[in-house]
Amino acid sequence: MDKENKNIRGSSHLVDPTMKYPRPPFKRQFQPFPGLASKMIPVPDHGEESYIGSGRLIGRKALITGGDSGIGRAAAIAFAREGADVAINYLPEEEPDAIEVIELIRKAGQKAIAIAGDIRDENFCKKLVDQAVQQLEGLDILVNNAGHQKTHESILDISTEEFDRTMKTNLYAPFWIIKSALPHLHPGSCIIGLSSVQAYDPSEDLYDYAQTKAATTSYVKSLAKQLGSKGIRVNGVAPGPVWTALEISGGQTQENIEKFGGDTPLGRPGQPAELASIFVQLADNNASFANGQIYGAAGGSGQP
Repeated sequence: MDKENKNIRGSSHLVDPTMKYPRPPFKRQFQPFPGLASKMIPVPDHGEESYIGSGRLIGRKALITGGDSGIGRAAAIAFAREGADVAINYLPEEEPDAIEVIELIRKAGQKAIAIAGDIRDENFCKKLVDQAVQQLEGLDILVNNAGHQKTHESILDISTEEFDRTMKTNLYAPFWIIKSALPHLHPGSCIIGLSSVQAYDPSEDLYDYAQTKAATTSYVKSLAKQLGSKGIRVNGVAPGPVWTALEISGGQTQENIEKFGGDTPLGRPGQPAELASIFVQLADNNASFANGQIYGAAGGSGQP
């Protein structure tokens, strides 16, 4: 990275947020679930070239579900560049994206652990935590990022199998993973859940997904009260429209993909890289009084 570009990415120059990243219209595109970020047009920015660390998480050990692409990938890159060792979980179909993340973590000089598997399985969730703890030699940051989202025009179009998949991925898995992780988390550790603007202003075609994000907001606040006295902080992040593989693999209609994010005050969707610093802040010891909070990032719309 040359000096000029480094200055642009730092804090010494103003950057117009409305023009910082691509704006709609986008090309209509679909990939079979779960989709690959590397095949999206345009490819999302996860901070591969832009995120610059400053040692805020030196010595920390993080496990991130859905760390192969999207917001989880951005968090993994940022954590590594801040000095943390990182384990990521992903579905076997997402291996190509995961390999890229592992290389980026190692390039940052940190230990990178790749653990493929489906978190809808309780036994796998237990193995996931055990492997992460063993290979990282501990655990003090847990990010429950992985989620399943599929658009349906009507509740009548949602099968019990599809409803079950959304619930197992978005609610059961964090429940199982947190239970398995808690015995390994010491005072100063943190848990971060992924909520959404859907928790506050649900779309008519995301009936099941929106419910899980409202529940995520609730479990964050409940668990923060339960674990606060133990010195373990629990917070959440509530994104608005963010350009990820989740959207082009059934999370949005093709019509919505074309205009995705255009209705925000910034006139565009967010990029995963724009949320990375929020995860770093929540994991940082300097955020020691942030507990039970939901941090929004929605381009000017949504709550909180």
